Amino acid sequence: MVKLAKRITEAKWFQRFIIVVIVAAGVVVGMETYHGFHERHYTLLHAADLIILWIFTIEIALKLIAKWPRPHHFFKDSWNNFDFVIVALCWVPLGEGTAMFIPVLRLVRILRVFRLVTALPRLQLIVGALLKAIPSMGYVVMLLALHFYIFAAAAVFFFGTNDPWHFGTLQQALLSLFRGVTLEDWTDLMYIQMYGSDHYGYNPEMDAWATAHGFTRVSNPQPVLGALFFVGFIVSGAMVILNLFIGVIMSGMNEMQAEAENEQRAKRRLEAKMTLEDEVHEIDAKIDEIRKSLKVLTTRMTRVIPRQGPDI
Repeated sequence: MVKLAKRITEAKWFQRFIIVVIVAAGVVVGMETYHGFHERHYTLLHAADLIILWIFTIEIALKLIAKWPRPHHFFKDSWNNFDFVIVALCWVPLGEGTAMFIPVLRLVRILRVFRLVTALPRLQLIVGALLKAIPSMGYVVMLLALHFYIFAAAAVFFFGTNDPWHFGTLQQALLSLFRGVTLEDWTDLMYIQMYGSDHYGYNPEMDAWATAHGFTRVSNPQPVLGALFFVGFIVSGAMVILNLFIGVIMSGMNEMQAEAENEQRAKRRLEAKMTLEDEVHEIDAKIDEIRKSLKVLTTRMTRVIPRQGPDI
């Protein structure tokens, strides 16, 4: 039973089958977002969801059996823990008093699609690289936060009177600069400061909002300062600091790739060692059989050919 479970879970067809089931689970969840379709085909969708859940449950059961007599080794892999928790939570019954947990359980069902990461090693490599890069990302985030804070405070001082809609307060400036660093219409922010709010970018609704919040807008075109400020911010923020995130992630990717290669080499050495041990055991067993056969043959020969006594 253990060998059969191990053979099934390691088979390529089984892994492809699980990938198809995960995709099907995502399709079912997507169909349930269309309320009319969900109401008309509730029985069919519920049956499909139950079948998918049973398949996932059988998959985990087979993996636990394959680890026998040490099933706890299944939980040494964090991805296995994720799969187990997701499937276990999907079996939580929905009855009276559980209405408050329905959104959480629906989220869990959606997260079943994320099991595709556990089924595809390459996706595991990418996610592992992201997780490994988080500590290094902290310093990049600190640098980016300082960069945003300095430029936002300067923008309030330089452009707050001319453009209170975007730079009236520090929090508005931070949000506007975040919009700029994503390169979403950042030139509009620059042109308002270069040409003045009377000549570019403002409408009566913006003025009404500024007046309602206690701002007095005074158009103040600053062509040189506006251009230098925003070009400098975009170059230093979007093109330099944000690219540090990519560098950190690539570094984590290289580390994960090296670790994966080391694990594969160790696994191959272990499999080769186990194969060699199995061959040695088989040879020992054959030698024992030959010894037993020789012993039986010797016994039969002594019975057929009696031993001759000494001549007198």
